[in-house]
Amino acid sequence: MTVDTGAVPSLEIAFGDDAVTARLHARKDRAGDLRRLALRFQSGVQRTPTILDVDLDDLLSNLRALQAWPEPKTVHWDRYLAHLVRDSAADARSVAQQLAPGAAPTATEFASKDLDNLLGPSWKGDLTSFQRRDIAKLLSLRHGANFSVPGAGKTRVGLAVFQALRQRGEVEQLLIVCPKSAYESWLYENEVCFSEPLRMSLYSKGSAPPADALIINYERLDGALDDLSSWLSARPSLLLLDEAHRMKAGARGVYGAACLALGPRARRRLILTGTPAPNSAKDLENLFGFVWPGYGRQQVIQAVGGGDLAEASRVLQPLFTRTTKHELGLPPVTTRIRSVELPPLHNEIYEALLGAFSGRATGSEADFLAWGKITVYLLMAATSPALLHAGTTRYEPLEYQVPPLPVPTGSHLSELLRDLPSYEFSPKYRETLAIVDANASQGRKTLVWSTFIRSLNTLERILKRFRPAVVHGGTEDREAAIARFRNDPDCMVLLSNPATLGEGISLHQHCHDAVYIDRDFAAGRFLQSLDRIHRLGLAPGTETRVTVLASEKTIDEVVQQRLDTKLAFMGAVLDDPGVKQLSDLDEEPAVGGGLDEADLQALMGHFRARTS
Repeated sequence: MTVDTGAVPSLEIAFGDDAVTARLHARKDRAGDLRRLALRFQSGVQRTPTILDVDLDDLLSNLRALQAWPEPKTVHWDRYLAHLVRDSAADARSVAQQLAPGAAPTATEFASKDLDNLLGPSWKGDLTSFQRRDIAKLLSLRHGANFSVPGAGKTRVGLAVFQALRQRGEVEQLLIVCPKSAYESWLYENEVCFSEPLRMSLYSKGSAPPADALIINYERLDGALDDLSSWLSARPSLLLLDEAHRMKAGARGVYGAACLALGPRARRRLILTGTPAPNSAKDLENLFGFVWPGYGRQQVIQAVGGGDLAEASRVLQPLFTRTTKHELGLPPVTTRIRSVELPPLHNEIYEALLGAFSGRATGSEADFLAWGKITVYLLMAATSPALLHAGTTRYEPLEYQVPPLPVPTGSHLSELLRDLPSYEFSPKYRETLAIVDANASQGRKTLVWSTFIRSLNTLERILKRFRPAVVHGGTEDREAAIARFRNDPDCMVLLSNPATLGEGISLHQHCHDAVYIDRDFAAGRFLQSLDRIHRLGLAPGTETRVTVLASEKTIDEVVQQRLDTKLAFMGAVLDDPGVKQLSDLDEEPAVGGGLDEADLQALMGHFRARTS
């Protein structure tokens, strides 16, 4: 690759209108040469006779095409794009070596004392053997990916990699992109891992403060690109994406496009993600495409071949680290399904609701949006018919935001709902009260999960004497509520929903009991919620108890059956040293709490069985 020598450029190469496009601008007398060059790029789009746009990955993987340019000494490259090209070429050589048949393992096996020396005297965080192994491998790569399972301590591994790179003089600052719920984890690990903690700041609009480490969430990323680009460019930086599956849509998604825009400004790139679920090879392409632009995506495409992600993970394994669930050595979870019988009127309302929806049970399999709403209403009815009258609030996750159930005046269902006695207490609430009471008498705190905010608000009143803390989308100070649950001896219960508290918060030092008022079809989100109290750091012999409440002969039983199937699959993946599939919890189908085609078939079977 050549750069500008001061002559009038015959060709200028810079970023296009977005971060995933390169723009080639030729001098007027070289318009014909540009037209011929365009034929060498599959993605080339000729905007004008002298302007050609090419996908960045296409450019980086086909740099040889530029060798045909007639004036190589007068080609001018944008500084950051030139750096990315050099970086990509070096990566291509490194990746090719690692993926070559018979190649030796990539990880430099540091002795414990060598890694300790590399981390320096200011590092004081304890590291497990598998964390040391992962750090060693990541440091042997120019850029890296950590696909360890949730709860494996990826945050600490990320900080250790940064510290080692900083000690080696390769980077000076760290930009962390993560969900807002993960802020606490990063701030906490910063305090416990360093004798002199990093200057770690949260990004505030309009400025990127002087700091060793800066944290921003994915939602704010797009509006902060100018600030963050300047911050990353000021000093050699490590760009770390936590829960990186948030950007796996790549350039097609807002988060992905923003991350790809920042990537070239960073000296090093590292991604952390560990939630497996059914998905496609495209997700893996986009993740690797961020870490290794150009070459990374091409390697995934070649490795996947016919679409076998299991085989791809085997081939690509030199490029990522992974700790399995089994390696964590956690004490087992005791999970029990507690069936509850609906009171007579409650059951009659549920049956009437099935009847009202039964007309849609045939011939409407493709109407996922409608079925998603039906699912939400059925989940409500299986918990408390009063939720049907109230509908949901704006604080519910989008897939649960439904209006009060529209019931024709004078219908049987309308009469039942009107006559619902206030004294007919939901059996799920009654069981929850009994469980919390029993736990509290033993000094055990309880985490209570419910999908619906109105259900949480009801439980807050029912459990008043246990001084509950409540965390949901509308909670103004989540950190204060969580801190009270952890530290206030009179606060014996935390009420939350998996969409809000499903990731990034650790409660395993304070709570070992969980109750699920209801569950939906989103298996990944259920797994994430379990990890709040069952993760690395549990004392040996700790008993973790989970109770799932399920109303008999309702949608709860359908959910249980489908989750059993999904969790069995996910469990196999969690204990697989490779990564067969990757997925974001929040990108499970966003209707009816993760309703997919197989879930819909099972749900329709429930309708047929109950209405025939």
